[in-house]
Order: sequence, then C-alpha cells, then structure tokens
Amino acid sequence: MERVTITPQAAGVLKDLESRHGPLMFHQSGGCCDGSSPMCYPRGEFRVGGSDVYLGDVAGTPFYMSASQFEYWQHTHLTVDVVPGRGSGFSLEAPLGMRFLIRSRLFTDEELDRLQAVVYGDA
Repeated sequence: MERVTITPQAAGVLKDLESRHGPLMFHQSGGCCDGSSPMCYPRGEFRVGGSDVYLGDVAGTPFYMSASQFEYWQHTHLTVDVVPGRGSGFSLEAPLGMRFLIRSRLFTDEELDRLQAVVYGDA
C-alpha cells in the first residue's frame, strides 16, 4: 500500500531534473503558499530529521513531509503531479516553467486497514 505516487508527466520532469542535478528528494512542509507544495531538491541539500515523515519513494525519489502536515494528511493518498507555471524558486523544476503539486484523495477504510497492518506488523 503506497501513501504517495507520481503521474507519468511528473515522473518525466523528475527524470529530466535527475539528469541535470543527480539524485533528488521531495519535501512537503505545511507552510503557506508554495510551502504547501512538494519541493524538489538535490538529495542531501535539504536536511530531514525527527520532525519529518518518510512517505515512500516516487520514481526512485524519496518523499518526506513535515510531521505536522502529516497529522492532517495521514488519511490521504497523495499523487505528485506537474503543471505549467511558476512555483517556488526553491524547487528545482521552477526554471523549467513547471511546478510540482499534490493531488489527493482520502484512503478507503480498507486501504487504511492495510496501512495500519503494515505499520503495526499485522501484514
């Protein structure tokens, strides 16, 4: 059971960015404006710690979220997508005239049960 996935279009942009910058990572904080969008950084440039939650990899790229944001979104499946437009100057896709964003939906009760089984070792 995955908490986060990526669209083919976003995976294509991510692959292009990896060819330019090497291994990457995503981080999503709970900030306002662009801070609530997934930010793409060279891996290791953004330091994660105890206040961050690892949600999984998308197209081989780790995705982290601030723990406070995860509290709100823990019942939600996330999909990384990309659209034309200028997002934050901190995220690597901005100079390409693209911006990553999150599309979301609530997990079903069955999906939540499977996630809990994995977390608590019942799977």
